[in-house]
Amino acid sequence: MISRRLFLKGLGCAVLGAISAPAYAIGVEPFRLTIKEYRLTPPRWPKNLRLTAALIADPHICDPWMNLERLKFVVGRTNALKPDIILMLGDYVASHKWQYDSIPPQAWADIFGDLDAPLGTHAILGNHDWWDDHEAQLIGIGPTKYGQALLNAGIPLYQNRAERLTKDGKAFWLAGLDDQLALFPSRKRKQKHWRGLDDLPGTLAQVNDDAPVLLMAHEPDIIRKVPSRVSLTVSGHTHGGQINVMGYKPAFPKKHGTNHIYGHIVETEGTTLMRHLSLKTNPRHLVVSGGLGCSILPVRFGVPPEITLVHLGDAKTTS
Repeated sequence: MISRRLFLKGLGCAVLGAISAPAYAIGVEPFRLTIKEYRLTPPRWPKNLRLTAALIADPHICDPWMNLERLKFVVGRTNALKPDIILMLGDYVASHKWQYDSIPPQAWADIFGDLDAPLGTHAILGNHDWWDDHEAQLIGIGPTKYGQALLNAGIPLYQNRAERLTKDGKAFWLAGLDDQLALFPSRKRKQKHWRGLDDLPGTLAQVNDDAPVLLMAHEPDIIRKVPSRVSLTVSGHTHGGQINVMGYKPAFPKKHGTNHIYGHIVETEGTTLMRHLSLKTNPRHLVVSGGLGCSILPVRFGVPPEITLVHLGDAKTTS
């Protein structure tokens, strides 16, 4: 039988835990910063082409959770890692109400302009970079005011385009898709559903030789449509679930139907039509960054903010 003293002690620990967990999720973990590394040589990536890419995803810049001083710290840490290339994967703005005054886009874009890597910094847009620009929603084209701020800071923006780059004399293609959830439903456009502006076939059509392809796409579920011609797709968007309690991610319950939430994923399924026809697809590799910021609520638990480092050509080929 449990003694009264032991019962009260257990009750006190439970109450303390109930209080401390939310406090940690709001006031501690969102301000942490970790470095997550992956080492892989996916199919079609030459073993002798070593490339380290730093992924900056989902900063959701706002005060106080990701203010300009914290952003400068993130930029400094990224530069200290000495990556060969820096890939910015979208969602630079925070649309939630849990913030002080908004931060002008050019202020944070200029800080991103201090990112430094031999092969440069390259960016795509995320859904919030579209959703938060009312004018871009009306006209249905970008680069949105946030994309323009990045361009003003000297950071090239990839909206369904591919560029051929070289590392140590060896070529590879860097491709980037526009966002897959860019435009709200609109009566004016007679559009009942979300409309993406991504053009995967048109983007890959720009690849005109056999060099490997590295693809930037904000939402990771695109991987089911990505052909095996692409060596690696890198994404953000999910924040690694943002809340992870012993493997349970309430923002992505199992019924959500996706397993593209976090980490290095080898996708073997195709589109719904391909599965219906029992068509097999070659494995495609995806790395989903846990990202830096918060969406909807300024809370992270079990998924600390991260800079993601991907070392390509630095491991045995993975099938």
